[in-house]
Amino acid sequence: MFFRLLYDEVLAQASYLVACEATGEALVVDPTRDVDRYHELAGRNGFRITAVAETHIHADFLSGSRELAQRTGATVYLSGAGTPDWRYRWAHNGATLLHNGDAFRVGQLLVTVLHTPGHTPEHLCFAITDRGRGATYPVGVFTGDFLFVGDVGRPDLLESAVGEQGVARKSAEELFESLQILETLPDFVQVWPGHGAGSACGKALGATPQSTIGYERRYNPALQIANRERFVEFVLRGQPDPPLYFARMKRLNRDGVPLLGRMPQLRSLAVSELRLLPPEAWVVDTRSWDDFRKGHLDGALFAPLTRAFPTVVASYVPEDAPVVLIVSGQLVSEVVRQLVRVGIDTFLGYLEPRALEHPGFSLRTLPEIEVEEISVPRQRHEVVLVDVRNQDEYQAGHIPGALHAPYARLPEYLERLPREAELVVYCQSGERSAYAAAYLQRQGFRVQLYRGGFREWLLLGRATQHSG
Repeated sequence: MFFRLLYDEVLAQASYLVACEATGEALVVDPTRDVDRYHELAGRNGFRITAVAETHIHADFLSGSRELAQRTGATVYLSGAGTPDWRYRWAHNGATLLHNGDAFRVGQLLVTVLHTPGHTPEHLCFAITDRGRGATYPVGVFTGDFLFVGDVGRPDLLESAVGEQGVARKSAEELFESLQILETLPDFVQVWPGHGAGSACGKALGATPQSTIGYERRYNPALQIANRERFVEFVLRGQPDPPLYFARMKRLNRDGVPLLGRMPQLRSLAVSELRLLPPEAWVVDTRSWDDFRKGHLDGALFAPLTRAFPTVVASYVPEDAPVVLIVSGQLVSEVVRQLVRVGIDTFLGYLEPRALEHPGFSLRTLPEIEVEEISVPRQRHEVVLVDVRNQDEYQAGHIPGALHAPYARLPEYLERLPREAELVVYCQSGERSAYAAAYLQRQGFRVQLYRGGFREWLLLGRATQHSG
């Protein structure tokens, strides 16, 4: 059996290619939309992709299953389970629908289906048994967002990300029941999860790429809780605010991801062309904060190439809006790949960062404010503080009087922010607040950034406010 993990460090997302070496047939599990990498990996090793499978309707990236099947002719295997609102609507296009206990073969590899609702109602796991070696037990299980290293999938996304009220607790109870299936698997069975540390699909994912059933059974905190009520409370507590773009990913993955055909190829723009951009265009500036705040194009987003890059762009840029990148030409291909994975695929071109030094540009600045400057203007009600951290961080303690508007869901909060005031935006240490400040400036607010953030506020011994 041939096995390869293909890992996206930015999204902390794992997809897999597993193949039968005897027949040359290969299965891809949970592919991203840029499917060329699976095709190339299979070709380099003499395999042909005959099957593509998804563990569930994903929220954090666009699936490449439809694209990969279009290119290779592979059979697509999708969940046939789920609620009426959360079943695959594009499955009628030749996909095979699976239910608990079903099985299919990839050469001499037997793939057995386990229905594991909780993270999502349609969620499946895939156990792989190498019959070519005479095995009768699976070597491993593709667990998707059901079981991670050190964590389990969050059950609240249909409520917190998609807006289906009242389903989080029921999903947590389903997850508790689904986890009992682990008792049927031997300790030696490997766990191949869909995400690693840094993913918003859980709250405490480990950085190790894979584990075993036995290890997780002994050391995964969620699996130590035998009481249903305590488990539900544990798994729902402290989940991070889901990025705003998650709802769009869920909808597109359910209804059918638009086919790319090929990766977008961006051309270098002339400086003169920037003056002719349509009003619906969004400029995504990947430079450093110091460069951005000293001078950027009017309306530009601050989106440096950190792990938050796709989250920021996909959460702030409207669906189908055209994008101009300010990025080095050497990085364009990788940046486009990251954005295509989260549904940003309409580009007008890119501009080299040094082009902003052109004397013809009228650039904007974004001022920073020091801690000593915060209290005086607030007494005159001219400044409103905005805390853009997660809900649990804000509730645990914030600067007195600050409004809460988590950075990854900021477009939802615009109507709650006062237009007449100057906004002082802060987070824990300055990164998330910089993204938010640039976005709010584009939306017409007067903005300053308190870069020291809540961490500095605490270090200075300033008063804090708590909310429950």
